[in-house]
Amino acid sequence: MAPSADAEAYPIVLSGHSFPTKAVVNASVLHGKLDLRLETRNIEEPSAGELQIQVRSTGICGSDVSYYKKFANGDLCACAPLSLGHESSGVVVSVGPCVNGFKVGERVALEVGIPCGQCTICRKGRYNLCKRMKFRSSAKSIPHFQGTLQDRINHPAIWCHKIPDHVSFDAAALLEPLSVAIHSLNRAAPTPGSTAVVIGAGTVGLLVAAMARQSGCTFVTILDRDAGRVEYAVEKGFATHGFVVPQTLHSSSSSSSIFTDGTSTPASCDGIMTPLSAYSNVSDRLEGAKALAADVLAVARPDMVTLDEDEDDGVDVTFECTGKEPCMQTALYATKPGGKVIMVGMGTPIQTVPLSAAQLREVDILGIFRYANTYQTGIRLLGGKGPMKLPSLDDMVTHKFKGLGNAKEAFELAGRTVDDEGKLVLKVVIEA
Repeated sequence: MAPSADAEAYPIVLSGHSFPTKAVVNASVLHGKLDLRLETRNIEEPSAGELQIQVRSTGICGSDVSYYKKFANGDLCACAPLSLGHESSGVVVSVGPCVNGFKVGERVALEVGIPCGQCTICRKGRYNLCKRMKFRSSAKSIPHFQGTLQDRINHPAIWCHKIPDHVSFDAAALLEPLSVAIHSLNRAAPTPGSTAVVIGAGTVGLLVAAMARQSGCTFVTILDRDAGRVEYAVEKGFATHGFVVPQTLHSSSSSSSIFTDGTSTPASCDGIMTPLSAYSNVSDRLEGAKALAADVLAVARPDMVTLDEDEDDGVDVTFECTGKEPCMQTALYATKPGGKVIMVGMGTPIQTVPLSAAQLREVDILGIFRYANTYQTGIRLLGGKGPMKLPSLDDMVTHKFKGLGNAKEAFELAGRTVDDEGKLVLKVVIEA
């Protein structure tokens, strides 16, 4: 018998509310590779501590695309039907018992990771690392915690964040990837006047670059194989400089690059396509990574004032946003002695990297897993004015699809970098 695709169960609470105990909602449900179906589900009234949210906008993340294409994301394989979606915003339509501070009609962004709140790591405030975390649209927990591509969901009020009227539902949905960027910069802790490199110009990479500038990095160079994304990053103010990794076998005065023409790995969790190495031995691959790092560093150098401390090449912090081995290798070579490499992208789980390049130069390698305590900061940033204002998140939404019935077309497009008309694809959203 096939596993049930019903939404997560919520106990019935006799709260005196006038809405019915159960209602029927539409849901986009993934049953296997490329097998996305529009179904109906029953939803109960919100339990104690919950709100019922009418979902208005959901961005498609690279992890969603991975589930859609493979019914898996990295090592996590779905074993039952799963609604995708975790970058979402909406409107409160019902308030459950024991909830204070919310009323029907208020607009909210959803933080969709639900930690236990009781373990040691939760009490320390690093709830993103909770072993009992349930995260919507992830296959990690069983039964799977269903995603937000549903008409309505019940969600704990504590993880619903009110948004001001001037913030659109689409921008509020992007508070989720913005939170990853905020958490990355919190971990990196750059000082004013720092320099940075961002590898990968997908949604998360762009937002990391923007947050690096917000955090005081004077020069931020972003690189990607897609020229359109790099140009967008610089033109819209996400980064100060850009570098396009050549599609053909790249050569420089120092050596050949690790990047080759026409061969790519699957999209990372940020939707970025990154190339495979053509070399068969580690030494050649590392030499290619070192050469690419030198080329990237040369981009911003003409605009920098030479300081006594600049005797060593490299930036203060490198953000690796693809999760791919060649990019991690490049990140280590692009970072100066005493600098930091921030592992933002989740991709290849086992990699060959030049650890001696980090150890002998005291380059710190810091991991990033989702985010914690970031949504209020993100909401405040969306209301910024003047030179401290973030680039427009609404502008990052390049394609919109109306209704859950068009989810399949949205997923197909989200896995690409350009649409059929040759226009740039950055963030695809599904709106109610």
